[in-house]
Amino acid sequence: MHSFDVFRHYERQHWRLADLPLDEVNRDLVRPEYVTLAKSATMGESNVIAAVHGFLNEFVDDYDFSTFAVVWGYQEVQHHYAFRAWLAAVGESVDDTAVTSMREPYAPGTTPSATLATNIISELTVNHVYRAVSAWVEEPVLKTLLLNASRDEAGHAREFIHYATRRLERLPEELPSVLETLYVYSSEAKIKHPVSTFKSGISELGEHETIDTGFELFLEKVAADGELDVLHGKVRRTFGNITGLDLSSNAKVRRALAEALD
Repeated sequence: MHSFDVFRHYERQHWRLADLPLDEVNRDLVRPEYVTLAKSATMGESNVIAAVHGFLNEFVDDYDFSTFAVVWGYQEVQHHYAFRAWLAAVGESVDDTAVTSMREPYAPGTTPSATLATNIISELTVNHVYRAVSAWVEEPVLKTLLLNASRDEAGHAREFIHYATRRLERLPEELPSVLETLYVYSSEAKIKHPVSTFKSGISELGEHETIDTGFELFLEKVAADGELDVLHGKVRRTFGNITGLDLSSNAKVRRALAEALD
């Protein structure tokens, strides 16, 4: 099973929360924006339980992917706790009521392939943002944490790509749902993440930071000119490689979707 190879790779290469030198956090270098970003990341990563729940229900006939989902979930839980641990080291906390409100699982995608497509987009997006922010922050422990998490998200994207590619080879009739997912997310004029789409309007979040808070701060403080176009281009190229189609622009995505539905 592919998930066995993934598990062995993670076991050999994965960092541990215990390795973060939290007692060495330089509080003199901590800016308010760093706290906002860490709280935003904590909330984004807290959705992992809902996501694993959804994966196990939706992919009940796929043991290999389900096993990967459990391994993936462990790493995402680690990210959640790592950001919370850094916040605690600088005297900040996260509202458990807000975290608990993220427990409800997603509604399933229109097809399982659409669900995989959604997660490819989210992993590529968070990988890009974490990596860019890691280069921007000056506090060394947070910088290391963001870089570690960014590398993890790149690995997650790779595996979701693997499973999506294999599934479309078996079930090409699910291609339109994948193209539709790409079109919906890549046509946005800003960064869009499934968590903000499916978990919007939760009353318990109140004034608490969300993943959108972090994305807005990223665009305001960190992103270079044209960086959003770079990210969208990366996502479209990835889906082009998965499908074998030219998806290099939104117009071409729309055309491919129309042809797939014809």
